[in-house]
Amino acid sequence: MKLQFPNGEHAAVDLKIGANKVGSATGNEVLLMAPGIAAHHCEIHFDGHVATIKVVSPANSIALNGRQVMADAPIKPGDIVLFGKIGVRVMAGAPVPVAAAAAGAGKEVEVEDGRTRVRQALPRYMLRGVSGSTFGKTFAIYGAMTVGRSAECDISIPADEISRTHAKVQVMPDGISVEDLGSANGTFINDKRVHTGLAKHGDELRLDTVRFQVFAPHLEMQAQAAKGNEPARASAPASRSNNGVACRHGSSTWPLAD
Repeated sequence: MKLQFPNGEHAAVDLKIGANKVGSATGNEVLLMAPGIAAHHCEIHFDGHVATIKVVSPANSIALNGRQVMADAPIKPGDIVLFGKIGVRVMAGAPVPVAAAAAGAGKEVEVEDGRTRVRQALPRYMLRGVSGSTFGKTFAIYGAMTVGRSAECDISIPADEISRTHAKVQVMPDGISVEDLGSANGTFINDKRVHTGLAKHGDELRLDTVRFQVFAPHLEMQAQAAKGNEPARASAPASRSNNGVACRHGSSTWPLAD
């Protein structure tokens, strides 16, 4: 069994028998230097047939097929795992060449396992917890998903102020549609209570007092790339306005990519 990183964050990893440590500290078998990755993020135990994600801290964000991993969970070929914002596909068998590199999160690539072609997709939109027990955790949105206190929900949030089945979220071309499912304490987009609404990249989704930021990984990557490629700007020469007040030409900020 192996891990395939479609966006090139790490070379493909063949799981060894025993514990395979994942994290940002040196000494991990899977070294991921990225925001949101803890020094010792998790472990993947492999016995030669079955692989299991071992949670080392509930604060470390791990999602399996769009659902937050809160306890040890088995993984199998075809599963998609998110370590923070880094997506990985679980593969079986021999090394898997990537036929097409992903252009960014939310894009699809094809991989070949020697028997069949697999369509691999990373989430187009995600929720980032910004309050309470969800703070710092990320939840991938795939298709239509329910959010609530019940363990039966696709995204289970164990908070008393959230209804058992609080809301439904669904991926749309320009954001996620949000539908309140008759919750007791309400669903809000940017502090406006809604029965149905559309939350876009950067918007806040609130279920009573539990708050999330909606974000599109591919847009964040574009913004970071644009920021990293900004040319160094020389200080603009000061000039005098008609009233004698010094001013500078040019804007002090640069726009980020959409």
